[in-house]
Amino acid sequence: MIYEYTNKKVKKDIILPELTYQIVGILFEVWNSIGYSHKEVFYQKAIARIFKERSIPFQEQVKVKLKFKGDDLGVYFLDFLIQSKVILEIKKREYFSKQDIDQLFKYLQATGLQLGIIAHFTRTGVKFKRVVNLK
Repeated sequence: MIYEYTNKKVKKDIILPELTYQIVGILFEVWNSIGYSHKEVFYQKAIARIFKERSIPFQEQVKVKLKFKGDDLGVYFLDFLIQSKVILEIKKREYFSKQDIDQLFKYLQATGLQLGIIAHFTRTGVKFKRVVNLK
C-alpha cells in the first residue's frame, strides 16, 4: 500500500515516514551547505541548529542507562533523540560497518524505541540507513 505526502510516494508500512523525511532532508541540507571533511561535532551543531529553527523537538547527547534485573550496567549516549521517537546517530565516514548498525540497534533496544537512523557524511554526500527494532 502506498500513499502520498509532500509529493513523495511512500509505503504505508514504513515507520514514521514524515518525520524520517524531515530528518533526512535536514541531513542533506547540512551536507549541501558545509560539505565534507569536518569534525562530527560540527555536523551535530549544524543539525541541532536546523532542528531549533524548525521547532522540531529534540535532545542531544542523551544519556540512556542499560539495566539488568534492576541494576545499571552502563550508559549509552545518543547523538540525537528526535520527538522522543527517533534516534539519530551521525558519523563522518564512507561506509557503514556492522558495528555502527549494531550500536544503533542496541540503543533502540535499550530505549524501547522502534526507529533509528544512522547517517554518514561522506565525500559524495549523505548516506543513511534506517534501523528498526520490531520488539
